[in-house]
Amino acid sequence: MNLAEVRADSGSYSLVISVLRSVSVVVGALGAVQFKKGFYVYTGRAKRNLRARIERHLRSEKRLHWHIDYLLNEESARVADVVVRPGLERSECEMNMQIASLPGAETCVPGFGSSDCANGCGAHLVFFERRPSFRSLA
Repeated sequence: MNLAEVRADSGSYSLVISVLRSVSVVVGALGAVQFKKGFYVYTGRAKRNLRARIERHLRSEKRLHWHIDYLLNEESARVADVVVRPGLERSECEMNMQIASLPGAETCVPGFGSSDCANGCGAHLVFFERRPSFRSLA
């Protein structure tokens, strides 16, 4: 995705992350987490400054604040794609649940990215052995 195309100030987004080899990462209060080789989809939301939030995730130099920062700080993890849903009418939880329902999806790290979730999502990170297709989520 070309971030220059992101015109909305708010919205939900999903980062498609390729992990090139299995790795153990200390993720804040979650502690040591094993990430196996494959694709992970992290879903978040920005109430404002959507493009800036995504650009922050894509930077290599940043303070580690959110769970996703710890994974993205690893050499073997790369953002392969970004999917954006502008506006606040569609929540990150709804997007996350749709992604988690795709074939091959596994929720693998309980609590990852969902510590402030009011909808009871188990995690906002979903694992796939192969790169997922988002065509059915349009």
